Amino acid sequence: MLSRVADSLYWMSRYIERAENIARFLDVNWHLTLDLSLMQQSHWSALVSVSGDQKVFTERYERDTKKNVLTFLTIDQGYDNSILSCLGKARENGLAVRDLIPIEMWELLNVYYHTVEKEAKQPDALFNNPYTFCEEVKRRTLTLSGLVDDAMDHDDAWLFFNLGRMLERADKTSRILDVKYFVLLPHLQDVGTIIDEVQWAALLKATSSFQAYRHRYGRIAPTTVAKFMLMDHRFPRSVLYCLTKAQKYLHDITGTRIGYFSNEAEKVIGQLCAELSFQSVEDVFSQGLHEFTDRLQLRMNRMDEAVQNTFFATSTAPSSDLEQSPGTSES
Repeated sequence: MLSRVADSLYWMSRYIERAENIARFLDVNWHLTLDLSLMQQSHWSALVSVSGDQKVFTERYERDTKKNVLTFLTIDQGYDNSILSCLGKARENGLAVRDLIPIEMWELLNVYYHTVEKEAKQPDALFNNPYTFCEEVKRRTLTLSGLVDDAMDHDDAWLFFNLGRMLERADKTSRILDVKYFVLLPHLQDVGTIIDEVQWAALLKATSSFQAYRHRYGRIAPTTVAKFMLMDHRFPRSVLYCLTKAQKYLHDITGTRIGYFSNEAEKVIGQLCAELSFQSVEDVFSQGLHEFTDRLQLRMNRMDEAVQNTFFATSTAPSSDLEQSPGTSES
């Protein structure tokens, strides 16, 4: 497969997944403003901190009001990671590979983009009730995911698409968990109370994992919620599940056996999966949940760079014939 084609498929999936996860961020905050009347000050601005683009926001807006934050994260075409911008770039990449994706998928992506674009021209409904907008974004993304699995050949194109989707989802799940630090950090007297429990439940709802969690663990507790979102092997939105699937897709692309590596991307993701698999939730909380997720995000950024340099950079190319064990170095 041509590098530019793989690049388009990889980034198309990442942008689609990113748009959905921004909607999930907003959904958490919106529900909490309804569930908890205790919110005396705006927490919308903290969502910008979670996105990592506080500097960009400050340059574009004078105040961190609810309207400004919603505009920035959803329909601001001047912000590269707004929902509208992500869908625009996903559409551009989809157009470049129309012959490799199902026609139904292209049509849905095209309509999806224009629907959000139309919303941007008359945003009053979005400002008044973000829930409806966020639900629409999530539904359309889930429909696209279903088309990918059920109507697309499971070849290299499918592997690159899913590799991007899983890496993006792992990163955003860790950021949703970090919302607890930036947005929902309770007062000391709230720890262990119903307020604290409602906030943790909101994080589960943001990843559509509330019901699955309750079936597995029952009562909501910070340690088990963090364990479920970070280290669960069975739930499709946990960080470890996403990274494990990404590792499989990566090795299917190169033909290298798992447990060995033939490029930097395989090495980095193998190390990350192993470390997260053998990490206990007690270790996480002893380090500090925010500190742990912050380091995890830095590691995943390194993973992104490794994938980019291995498969898409013009100066390098993946080599599946130099299979190495984890303890050896490249010659």
